[in-house]
Amino acid sequence: MPFEHDSIISIVRNACKSASEYPWIELKENNADPQQIGEYVSSLSNTAALYRQNYGFMIWGVNDSTHKIVGTQFYPEKKKKGGQSLILWISTLLKPRMQIYFHEVEIENEHIVVLEIAAANSVPVAFSGTEYVRIGTNKVKLMNFPDTERQLWAIFSEKSYDEIIALDDLNNDTVLSMLDYRSYYEKLNERPPSSEKAIIERLIDEKIVIRNNTGSYGITNIGALFFAHRLSDFSNLARKAIRIISYNGEGKAYSSSREVLLDKGYVNGFEDLITYIYGLIPDIEDFSEPIRKDVPVYPEDAVRELMGNLIIHQDFFMRGTGPMVEIYKSRMEVTNPGAPLIEKDRFVDHSPVSRNETMAGLLRRFGIGEERGVGFDKIVIQTELYKLPPPEIIAYSTHTKVILHIHKTFANMSKSDRRLACYYHACIKWVYNSYMTNASLRERFGIEEKNKSMISRLLKDACEAGLIKINKESLAEKSRKYEPYWA
Repeated sequence: MPFEHDSIISIVRNACKSASEYPWIELKENNADPQQIGEYVSSLSNTAALYRQNYGFMIWGVNDSTHKIVGTQFYPEKKKKGGQSLILWISTLLKPRMQIYFHEVEIENEHIVVLEIAAANSVPVAFSGTEYVRIGTNKVKLMNFPDTERQLWAIFSEKSYDEIIALDDLNNDTVLSMLDYRSYYEKLNERPPSSEKAIIERLIDEKIVIRNNTGSYGITNIGALFFAHRLSDFSNLARKAIRIISYNGEGKAYSSSREVLLDKGYVNGFEDLITYIYGLIPDIEDFSEPIRKDVPVYPEDAVRELMGNLIIHQDFFMRGTGPMVEIYKSRMEVTNPGAPLIEKDRFVDHSPVSRNETMAGLLRRFGIGEERGVGFDKIVIQTELYKLPPPEIIAYSTHTKVILHIHKTFANMSKSDRRLACYYHACIKWVYNSYMTNASLRERFGIEEKNKSMISRLLKDACEAGLIKINKESLAEKSRKYEPYWA
């Protein structure tokens, strides 16, 4: 069944709100060339499958640069090709045949057209004999990108990335020499059995290892990624090693002072990762205790959560790229492959959406990563406790970046930082069944009561920006409570 009218409007508005164009959504104004539309149907159907979306969409009436509603002069029911209606002409050239739907709605008094396209299922969708896909925001022939084609077929096989074999046809001695199985038992507070056979059987139960019909063994991607002594021993996974770079200044133009590639698995190398990062980030003097001491500029709990997210949420099917931590003088940037699967302003208090649910579940058992759906909440809470600027999320078409900034006074924060901190504070209060107030926001920033007027101005500004709203039961100015816009 096609989407309902209200759902189509919601899809358009969400596409407009996104800072970058989703790979499975194409924005147009008036381009109505039938051949191009047919190619986009193939491209968006296959790309939706790549990103594990159920549908792709082509939207007319939205500017693809500004994402503003501009309206369109395209009316699909009036468009003909070869004497046929546009939708019939496109449908007859699709293989396999699939249902597509045009929707016409009015938004902000402008005519909008949306083409609803089901994601490819079991085989790539071709138009006029050619299969297309989107790489970034470009429509290209699938055959010219063999890695992407293999990724698509892997998805169609309904085999998750973690189950794919990283290295096959091994004997039990080789398996146990390549995997840090002792770390597996340590993380679970268990003692390894004395029998190698019992260890292998346990790893098979966890899908870390598989047994072949020939009696040999294979190490799965999840086994290698989590417990490899050296990821470089697995040729297809070498680029998944976490790269850590520290710079002498504020940009990449500065020569890096130190760089390392963490070649261990994510689980057995996790504590080494944290230790290495904290050896690179600067300290500040803490005067809150009678004895002065140096403390890291970033809270450890926030950094641990960021590293857990870096592992869990990356798109492992992306080739030639891997997770990266970059440490500058005033910020730390954590980048992982894969566009976010939810809107970046809903990272707080959103139902968890994961590309790698099996991996996420296993990491939680090992004490890496927070309970479902509260990991980013914890990062925000920690930055508030440290009086840091809010964590910044940048969503690209192929990557996601989260930035932690060192401490800044309220006066030195940018207007956008103040707004975002205000919004996140409202979100966290809502998560804990409370409301943001002028007093709670002053506490978050470390502002004295005599300066509450500047916080009042910030609250007004955040309301006007559509980030927060006044609780309808507390309209009186002196007792106002605020909540996130989506509450």
